[in-house]
Amino acid sequence: MSSLKRPLDGQMQIHHLDADRQMIDPALLEKHGRSARTLSKDGPLRVTLFALAPGGEMPTHKADGPVSIHVLDGDVAFTCGGETQALSGGDLVVLDRNVEHSLRSTNGCTVLLTVVHGTTIG
Repeated sequence: MSSLKRPLDGQMQIHHLDADRQMIDPALLEKHGRSARTLSKDGPLRVTLFALAPGGEMPTHKADGPVSIHVLDGDVAFTCGGETQALSGGDLVVLDRNVEHSLRSTNGCTVLLTVVHGTTIG
């Protein structure tokens, strides 16, 4: 279902991530090396499920609010502050706002990304 035809906010949302993973566009994943699906967009909160294809990457970027990156499956080479960490399913990274980072995957991965725009941690 298109993002335009499904609710992205509301008093309560329940997501079944296994079903949401099935909605990742394989054509975009193959063409661009990554594909994403916004699960929630409510005020400053954004929750996005995204996938990287084998060899796919998310180039260096930063967000204006705190970020959490939860690796659901696969492998991620996560680079931040000049250091690269190997991550796999079940690993979680939390970043403060405006921290540059990048992701790359050798074998492909699915990640749950949460961003709270325009705020600081704590």
